[in-house]
Amino acid sequence: MDAFQICHLKTFCSVYIKLTRFGAASEVPALFIEKNVVLRGRVHAVAENGLEVEHIPIYVPLLSRMLDKRNGGVSPMAVRLAGVELTPEGKAWLELHLSPAQMVWLKLVSREDETLHCLVSVSRGPVRSLCVNEEVLRLGLARTVPVFGLQYDSRLYLQLHQRLLRAQVKAEQKGRGMWKEDSLWERTKLAIRENALVRLIWGIFKRL
Repeated sequence: MDAFQICHLKTFCSVYIKLTRFGAASEVPALFIEKNVVLRGRVHAVAENGLEVEHIPIYVPLLSRMLDKRNGGVSPMAVRLAGVELTPEGKAWLELHLSPAQMVWLKLVSREDETLHCLVSVSRGPVRSLCVNEEVLRLGLARTVPVFGLQYDSRLYLQLHQRLLRAQVKAEQKGRGMWKEDSLWERTKLAIRENALVRLIWGIFKRL
């Protein structure tokens, strides 16, 4: 692909994003996923395995009303946090921090049937953003899993996996969330409770 074609491709992607409103993962062009295009969306709900996000075009010209009437309302898309497996506490954290109607940014990574695997970010001021994937890992509310749809030896997979793994290691080192260690007293009680000799003696005393 020469420079002229690349320029036209970028222009097409830019215009397509601005004018088109996606209501399902299957409507997102494969090229967008391949190029890891970033979409804007509004949180509709927190689902069992991620989010339901309504796609909001970054900019819609004067044709927006006509397009909205033609679309007849757009359904939210199913979005999973790429490379992340949430715990129940992680889902609760999302419900607390990603309120309905909050704007998020979706960096497309892969597609699985009608689900988009993305890096999800929220704005934290005019120049800062927070990657939700990394944050739930840093808090120990999730664990890393293979990034769906990417080859293990691909450059993007290695970059994403290392990025997410670093966040998880921080949680492990600080004992956060699922990595929190029991206190010495709790570990001692558990060891005593599981000791066969102690159980035998306790059983004898109960029969006396």
